[in-house]
Amino acid sequence: MRVIELNKSVTESNDLDAKNLRDELTKAKVCLINLMSSPGSGKTTLLKRTITDLKDKIRFGVVEADIASDVDAIAIEENGAKSIQVHTDGMCHMDAGMTRRGVFELGIEDIDIAVLENVGNLICPAEFDTGAHVNVMILSIPEGDDKPLKYPLMFSMVDALVVTKYDTKSFFNFDEDKCYEAVKKLNPNVRIFPVSAKTGEGMNEWEEYLLGLKKDM
Repeated sequence: MRVIELNKSVTESNDLDAKNLRDELTKAKVCLINLMSSPGSGKTTLLKRTITDLKDKIRFGVVEADIASDVDAIAIEENGAKSIQVHTDGMCHMDAGMTRRGVFELGIEDIDIAVLENVGNLICPAEFDTGAHVNVMILSIPEGDDKPLKYPLMFSMVDALVVTKYDTKSFFNFDEDKCYEAVKKLNPNVRIFPVSAKTGEGMNEWEEYLLGLKKDM
């Protein structure tokens, strides 16, 4: 029986595609953010609040990746940002080639920050370089403080962690110190932003971070 190992060649090809996309977007002065989380963590709600707050300072474009539906893309457009829906045909992640097609179908001519709202999953998306300049993960308070122990790869590869639904903290047994300590052990340089898109708590710090990304381009 013949066994053919494909993982290395597939990964190497994707890494090259990712580098090329990053280079193209850098030349165009567009920052690409890969936003990852589990389903229901509040990605779209965070984006809607962020886009509204920064509409006069950052021109956003959003690539909504999902297995089906266009609900999220419609919600983003209602907040005044360009958006496009990408269906992954059952795949649980976006790779660099898929991301490139989505970003350029969206159009980058009048965008400062393009956000890839990746498929809701804490495993597959962490394994593929999408070509993003920055990787951001969302963890919602209701998901629990043990997620860094269960999904170490995701927490170890992100540049920023946004802890959402912070206004619900009093209703859940979420140990911030325990969670953040576990995250920092995996990823000492990660930036952590506890926020509530509902009340606005912590949003200033998160939005200043995004303004810094725009400036750095």
